[in-house]
Amino acid sequence: MPGPRLRGSQLMKGTTPLLVLTVIGDGELYGYEIARQIRDRSGGAFAPSEGSLYPSLHRLEQDGDLTATWRGNERGPRRRYYRLTPKGHGLLETSLAQWTSFARSVERVALGDGSNG
Repeated sequence: MPGPRLRGSQLMKGTTPLLVLTVIGDGELYGYEIARQIRDRSGGAFAPSEGSLYPSLHRLEQDGDLTATWRGNERGPRRRYYRLTPKGHGLLETSLAQWTSFARSVERVALGDGSNG
């Protein structure tokens, strides 16, 4: 019987905060723009749902990494715009360093690093 497999949705759940911080790090965005930026930058590989995006946004805001402002929109409903706080910029920097180290380590295991003979 095969063991459990790591599914794309599980990977997405664990990386959503980093992806959110990364796209907001380039400038203030509202929810749909954040999801679209993640989807576009990943070539469609990641498309966060409302069920994963908004809990991440709210958690990051509660932790003081994001701040949000409601704004009216002439063509539709108000939108909540998110931007990084100074604490959020620090978290982004730390998270990117951790992710880079993690990804390199996984790559060494998965692809081999050529040092084992």
